[in-house]
Amino acid sequence: MPALVIAEHDNSYLKISTLNTITAATLCSDEIHILIIGYNIEKVILDAKKVNNIKKILLVDSLYFSNNLPENIAAQISVIASNYSHILAPATIYGKNILPRVAALLNVMQISEITKVCNPSTFERPIYSGRIIATVQSTDIIKVITVRATNFISAKKEGNKAIIHIISKINYFSNTASIFISRELIKSKRPELTSAKIVVAGGRGLGSSKNFKILEGLADKLNAAIGASRAAVDAGYISNNLQIGQTGKIVAPQLYIAIGISGAIQHLSGMKDSKIIVAINQDEDAPIFDISDYGLVGDLFEIIPKFIKYLS
Repeated sequence: MPALVIAEHDNSYLKISTLNTITAATLCSDEIHILIIGYNIEKVILDAKKVNNIKKILLVDSLYFSNNLPENIAAQISVIASNYSHILAPATIYGKNILPRVAALLNVMQISEITKVCNPSTFERPIYSGRIIATVQSTDIIKVITVRATNFISAKKEGNKAIIHIISKINYFSNTASIFISRELIKSKRPELTSAKIVVAGGRGLGSSKNFKILEGLADKLNAAIGASRAAVDAGYISNNLQIGQTGKIVAPQLYIAIGISGAIQHLSGMKDSKIIVAINQDEDAPIFDISDYGLVGDLFEIIPKFIKYLS
């Protein structure tokens, strides 16, 4: 049976997390379908047609899905789920919001944040904040899986011509217990956090939201995304959509610069797969130094301006 990938997109193109999930799906089945749900998503379809290894693009274009309510999307997925052996989505906020609901509707167990596909029924996933890698096997007829996208390479775009199938039967959550109220979008010229090649992340050591702005100069020089530890987010230094860690976003850039971050295990689980890790902290015993490739012990308010000046 084919595998189904639930597409995360921004109404213009597929996100990198989706391309990585497609790669994981190819290890589960020889036939891959992708489901694109939303409203006015013509540009996403054009982007999806370029992706290799996709045989069919399922399209649900309806006003009911304009606000991406996870209840509505899960209800729609559930009506076509029996056609698939695997249903996969990236382990992002988008995927984590939808697939648990799908698993509940199908009465199956979800397999969360897989990092490796051993065979179509056996997977590896981190537990205990990434300190242990568990090998799990599922006997469910339909396997519902979220994928830690940073552990898989992106599917290539080489002009593949997939078949487009429009789903006309709309199924959505009719209970008014969950309604859309408003959305606040934060636009940035910097790279997207989960796909950036360089990430500059700050922690509680920065001391305030005003001090956090010191990272912007460094990020601009490096064309980097800005991230934060949960401690910094909880303290109100920066928006929670930039949180990295077990309860935030998972990143694995080429270069990760941790500034004023002590290195709690919950944060490390979200960035420890970065290729090169640079840590700056005035506490020489900070746990972040245990996993860093390069460490600087000192006052970040003296070190960062020197970095910016050197890069100018």
